[in-house]
Amino acid sequence: MSASAKRSRKLDPNTNRSNADAPKSNARPKPCALCGRVTRRGTTEHHLIPRRCHHNKWFKKRFTRAQMQETISVCHDCHGSIHRFVPREKDLGRHHNTVESLLAHEQIGRFVAWVRDRN
Repeated sequence: MSASAKRSRKLDPNTNRSNADAPKSNARPKPCALCGRVTRRGTTEHHLIPRRCHHNKWFKKRFTRAQMQETISVCHDCHGSIHRFVPREKDLGRHHNTVESLLAHEQIGRFVAWVRDRN
């Protein structure tokens, strides 16, 4: 970044971030696709077929590019539980690539039911 570009960036004195980094005030937080909660931390995107599997022949034969790029918005708690209870990405892509199949997983389903009642 050039010196003149650095000087032209305005920093918000309250947050010490540039205006370009400021969150949109009218953006409504999305509910989690698994538990349905709206949290302060917001949601993250979970690839139903992990990106690491996109170049694998098995996945290329069975899924279109659009199917492999599908994501769901999940809260941080649910996203962590998905990767905690199904640590192998190939298993996630092969067996747990829909919201229904994620909820059907015994441990994930129990966690989602527990976290849903937590609010």
